[in-house]
Amino acid sequence: MSPYQPRIPLISVTPRGLYCPRGDFYIDPWEGVDTALITHAHSDHAREGSQLYHISEQSLGIIQRRLGAEGQYITHSYSQSFTLGDVLISFHPAGHILGSAQIRMECEGEVWVVSGDYKRDYDPTCAAFEVVPCDVFITESTFGLPIFVWKGIEEETEAIYRWWKKNQEVGKNSMLACYALGKSQRVLHALAAFTDQPVLLHGATQVLVDLYREQGVPLIATQPATDYGKDMTGQLILAPPGAIGSTWSRKFGPYETGFASGWMRIRGNRRRKAYDQGFVISDHADWPALLQTVRECGAKKIYVTHGYTDDLSRFLCELGHDAEPLETLFAREEDG
Repeated sequence: MSPYQPRIPLISVTPRGLYCPRGDFYIDPWEGVDTALITHAHSDHAREGSQLYHISEQSLGIIQRRLGAEGQYITHSYSQSFTLGDVLISFHPAGHILGSAQIRMECEGEVWVVSGDYKRDYDPTCAAFEVVPCDVFITESTFGLPIFVWKGIEEETEAIYRWWKKNQEVGKNSMLACYALGKSQRVLHALAAFTDQPVLLHGATQVLVDLYREQGVPLIATQPATDYGKDMTGQLILAPPGAIGSTWSRKFGPYETGFASGWMRIRGNRRRKAYDQGFVISDHADWPALLQTVRECGAKKIYVTHGYTDDLSRFLCELGHDAEPLETLFAREEDG
């Protein structure tokens, strides 16, 4: 099978990031540009310094919080079309975090889709992933190895709850490392099936939880960790990974640590990072979901970026797809 040659080289990799010359815009640029299209609000995709940002409507509050309220933002509803240069563009749900989007681009009858980060698992804290048929698909591969297969969120959240209760019985707190944007809110939503006891939050997490609540996402009751008193043993405390083991965390008395991340699927990662418990919860597609998405979008050409690019592209070629790595500045996501 001869490689598929796109009729239009719609996207190219430049020192500033993925660039579309036919529309004169960048997608998730690595530095400031004139016009940036942003897939989602994580800091390795949304960066300061651009003159104009096109973003999804649902991501506005979070991006303003992270990039500044004074920036120039144009928001778009999912599936709403707009034009830049010769390119017809629309944002479509990626299922990664609140407001995350795939970006569809059409020019002269050929369709390209940049997936950003995405997942296919159940997650009522954000819009569910939408399969977008296309000719060329640029997919992430953060967890692009067969070892990465996720269990249901309910099963892993129940394990968190049981760990919390076990520590509560012996007078210990439970310090759970969760990325502040996306992962924490997903865990807080799922915990409501097991308890109504409030969860304590690090300040960085609390701000983003409030933004989710403003958009009507139902979450379990929470309290600022600043409310903690020395008599409050047996608490579950959510904090960004960087806060674990810091001066901030030491005020919570005796506690065990846990980490909610897809990286916990590899047993050695928990030992290396010195967590007491690991819970396999990811906001990225696992191996079966990556293969499913490539199959369902029907792309004739697949570019693989952000992660295990060589492994996934090689396997896709073995399945008969035309796939190759697309090297970008950030080779592997850490916000698993």
